[in-house]
Amino acid sequence: MKLVVERATLLKALGHVQSVVERRNTIPILSNVLLSAEGDVLKLMATDLDLQIVEEAPATVEMAGATTVSAHTLFDIVRKIPDGAQVTLDATGQKMAVTAGRARFQLQTLPREDFPVIGESDLPVRFALPAETLVTLIDKTRFAISTEETRYYLNGIFFHAPAGAGTLRAVATDGHRLARVEIPLPEGAEGMPDIILPRKCVAEIRKLLDERDGDVEIALSAAKIRFRIGAAILTSKLIDGTFPDYSRVIPSGNDKLLKIDPATLAEGVDRVTAIASEKTRAVKLSLDRDRVTLSVTSPENGTASEDVPAEYAAEGFDVGFNSRYLLDILGQVEGDLVEVHMADASAPTLIRENDASAALYVLMPMRV
Repeated sequence: MKLVVERATLLKALGHVQSVVERRNTIPILSNVLLSAEGDVLKLMATDLDLQIVEEAPATVEMAGATTVSAHTLFDIVRKIPDGAQVTLDATGQKMAVTAGRARFQLQTLPREDFPVIGESDLPVRFALPAETLVTLIDKTRFAISTEETRYYLNGIFFHAPAGAGTLRAVATDGHRLARVEIPLPEGAEGMPDIILPRKCVAEIRKLLDERDGDVEIALSAAKIRFRIGAAILTSKLIDGTFPDYSRVIPSGNDKLLKIDPATLAEGVDRVTAIASEKTRAVKLSLDRDRVTLSVTSPENGTASEDVPAEYAAEGFDVGFNSRYLLDILGQVEGDLVEVHMADASAPTLIRENDASAALYVLMPMRV
């Protein structure tokens, strides 16, 4: 295999594929990227056996062929080559020469036949979503994905189309907070199976979406999903588990309504938690008529409080929240007013922009 490719083109493609490759691998071939050259295209593929990404880059191919080399090593080399350089890749036997200007590298290769490929057959449900819509679904939910490995079925975003609702919902929860956002059901997604998209897959898709406008093509089954985002195709296995019935934790009878500017509240919470330690992440909200007093008490550092104006007409009471969880939610509210529906100091709290908002959040209070 021999080809010449522009440094920036190769770096962009390698940047996408090498991030799938784990830094530590017990199986050597999984540390490698598969390079295939044919026609005027260089195809790059990387996998961790659960997630696979393929990207194509234009290249001048002098000899068609394929080989595999260390993904992170090749990425680091190309990253350090001067911009604008032409990079020559020349693979023979168990070596691949990388040449750019006066720099020359010899890399060890492994046979392409050893490289595992995730099959993409039989993905019956197919639809497209605008890239910005997929960004919204991910950004408004992924902060609530659980990192607790024992409850593996919470380690991703749950996508489902409730019967008769005409919507596609994305939900994530870690047991302390829940995020749900919905969009009109895309054409072709009718009857799709309930799926849980793994956390790593979510992160890789989000990186690819940073550089993409237009539509994203999605194909899925109950076990696998494939995203076509520009020149990249990402295929992932789905989490094999049952997502809990999250609708049971969304409160419907919370009668105490607080209306407040989310940016003002977030800034206040951020300021008073300056004295908080790892042990004291709780921020107390003392609600009174048309104002909220935020306070934090830290045995090590002292106390802090701040008054924030708000619309509130119900009976006053105190409630505590994990400040980081509250800030995560407030960071996703786009309007200049957020509604906080509460019942008491121990009941789940519902947070959303308004009744018509596509996104809603549930946050469990803390003892303060």
